[in-house]
Amino acid sequence: MRVAVVHDWLTGMRGGERVLEGILELYPDAELFTLVHAQGSVTARIEDRPIHTSFLQRLPRSRTHWRYYLPFFPAAIERLDLHGYDLVLSSSHCVAKSVRPPQGALHVSYCHTPMRYVWDQYDAYFGPGRASLPVRMAMRMLAPRLRAWDRRTASRVHAFVANSRNVAGRIRRAYGRAADVVYPPVDVARFQPAALREDFHLLVSALVPYKRVDLAIAAFRDAGRELVIVGAGPEYARLRRDAPSNVRFTGSLTDAEVAALMARCRSFVQPGEEDFGIASVEAQAAGAPVVAYGAGGALETVNDLDAAGGAPPTGVLFRSLDAASLNAAIERAEKTTFDTEGLVANARRFAPERFRAGLTHAIERAWAGKQHEVPCTSPR
Repeated sequence: MRVAVVHDWLTGMRGGERVLEGILELYPDAELFTLVHAQGSVTARIEDRPIHTSFLQRLPRSRTHWRYYLPFFPAAIERLDLHGYDLVLSSSHCVAKSVRPPQGALHVSYCHTPMRYVWDQYDAYFGPGRASLPVRMAMRMLAPRLRAWDRRTASRVHAFVANSRNVAGRIRRAYGRAADVVYPPVDVARFQPAALREDFHLLVSALVPYKRVDLAIAAFRDAGRELVIVGAGPEYARLRRDAPSNVRFTGSLTDAEVAALMARCRSFVQPGEEDFGIASVEAQAAGAPVVAYGAGGALETVNDLDAAGGAPPTGVLFRSLDAASLNAAIERAEKTTFDTEGLVANARRFAPERFRAGLTHAIERAWAGKQHEVPCTSPR
């Protein structure tokens, strides 16, 4: 069986690329298709595969400024040639799910979220203060077309698999489709809690608008606590320029360096709504309690201090996106003694073997369902 794995772009190691590694482990002979590949930006486990790129790869500065080519994403993904493949697995948070599968092939889409730029996070990227006036005006015309295309091409997917119940709900609202839920693989075994925790808080994130790193900076400016921010992205310069002296930026770090910080930090801060939130699960595996906005994936990965009964608490959820609410949650976390064993045990719920078993089962179900379908051609 020939397997094609389709991923939006390969320009850095974030949560989606961790999932991609898990998918590739299931299919050692699979070939990889993507819009743009920046050589050296992802791990050898990914780059050792045959990688096929779209025509965007040949356009100026596409490896660093691929987001500027958003209007061309539909044409680029549809022109990827998958003829001869029996199984297509798309790892999608933008347009990968809209690839054209060959006639007779099965297409299973592991969906991190429907295209956030035009659905739930449109204002975070293109609202006032987030984009220039010409870009906002252009997106007012482009976004409805992208939404319509995104919804229409969902019919190219035989089965959706969501990374959380949160995202399964978005898939239902955007595409009118049900989705199995298979949580992402988190390599919990590589984390080890330190004997003593230090007096700093940690945020590990891509520096993009919807992550709400600006909210964390505002909260720590008011409180004077130390915050270490790990990550890179288009918001880096603006965020660093506006940050007070008690907020320190490290840029991108190695996996080992991040694990060491998670093992020592007082808490891990997740200020925005996450689709799932791999980094917060990694922090729990390292024994760090999580202070997170109480929406999205955090409701499935963090056991809130205020939850009645059940599993031991692993963090504090705040319910309002403002600095005062975040600071109040951090204060509660600082005054609470969390059980390290409970934190680690909660993280183990998302170990890689569970991901592999869940995705394998979902693909088997999709094959069984496809055998009873009436053949049809992919829609234009």
